[in-house]
Amino acid sequence: MMQHLKIALLQAAIVWQNAVKNRKQFSNKINAINEDVDLIVLPEMFTTGFSMQPQEIAETMQGETVKWMQQLASEKQAAIVGTIIISENNKYYNRFLFVHPSGEINSYDKRHLFTLAGEDKIYTSGNDKLIVNYKGWKICPLICYDLRFPVWARNVEDYDIILYVANWPKPRIEAWDSLLKARAIENMSYSIGVNRVGIDANKLEYCGHSAVYDCLGGKLATVKLNKEEIIITTLDKKHITEVRNKLNFLNDKDSFEIL
Repeated sequence: MMQHLKIALLQAAIVWQNAVKNRKQFSNKINAINEDVDLIVLPEMFTTGFSMQPQEIAETMQGETVKWMQQLASEKQAAIVGTIIISENNKYYNRFLFVHPSGEINSYDKRHLFTLAGEDKIYTSGNDKLIVNYKGWKICPLICYDLRFPVWARNVEDYDIILYVANWPKPRIEAWDSLLKARAIENMSYSIGVNRVGIDANKLEYCGHSAVYDCLGGKLATVKLNKEEIIITTLDKKHITEVRNKLNFLNDKDSFEIL
């Protein structure tokens, strides 16, 4: 088990519905990371932007972006994560891919589809929560709108990190900041959020504010508003162990069943 986990957060603009250009720009950004990291985090729908036109741009699990992620993960010897639009069994999914350096893939389909944009009319919701075991760390990946639903995020699996990738618009960025911090505190875990910047084809503006919080809600790192940037931060397992042993708040959590 690794005591420390070094994570790179890539806050970037996304070229609208152009996977080739987006893979190229993210390749350049990833290859510019000049230190060894364990995990590289890209935003939600990083090859397309938050598109409601999957019939034109969806890929498969055998497609170019999945192969690209596997190749880069192998070259960098780091896990690479983010969501892309996947077509499978005549359905479309906003799918989180956790690609290990070995090429192994864990996936999670977004449960809470964004009804305000009609995402629920076009994409199929996932029903299974995912906990990834990576280098001795338990990671719970979730996607954008999932952040508003604490029951789904509740730490009943004793995970160490809750990880959100997003296209979260600027007018509601205060909610993003507050909820990321809240998820860290209530789950006594590290909370990480990676959001995009720029303006998409629907004239929606995104300002980033990607951040990392420790399990007491202390901010470890944040990216400035409206700025493309890579930030690298190191998480310490000792922090989680000491805080949980001292406070034991998770032992007092309510029991429930999600139907």
